[in-house]
Amino acid sequence: MKNSVLLKSSAVLWIIWGVVHVFFGVMIIQGDTNFGIQAIGNGVELPKINYPDALGAIMNQHGWNLVWFGVVTTVGATFIWQGNDTAIWINAMVGGLADLGYFMFLDLGGYVKFVPGTVMTIIALVAILLSFTAYFKNKSNS
Repeated sequence: MKNSVLLKSSAVLWIIWGVVHVFFGVMIIQGDTNFGIQAIGNGVELPKINYPDALGAIMNQHGWNLVWFGVVTTVGATFIWQGNDTAIWINAMVGGLADLGYFMFLDLGGYVKFVPGTVMTIIALVAILLSFTAYFKNKSNS
């Protein structure tokens, strides 16, 4: 596929995005509920209380989602590097939709700091734009 610089740049951004999400997912699963809630809502001061066990389970499920989002996009990045059209779409859907929810509910709600959360959303957006630009340029040249 032509436009390899665009695809390779997108792949690098997806690897960064994926590794960060795997890291935070593991940290949330390994930490207690207070840690997970504060790590996600890092833009506001949240009380340290004894949260119900059900909320801890919800946090672990969220951590699990972060891990699998990160693994899928990291693996997908290796295929984007090679110019795989399917990987472009899968990463856009998995990473893009994951960060769309983050943006709508946490960023717009004012509950997070710019770093790392909003930066990760920007990285996902740029990765999507770069790979889609390469994809559609390639399709128009065919």
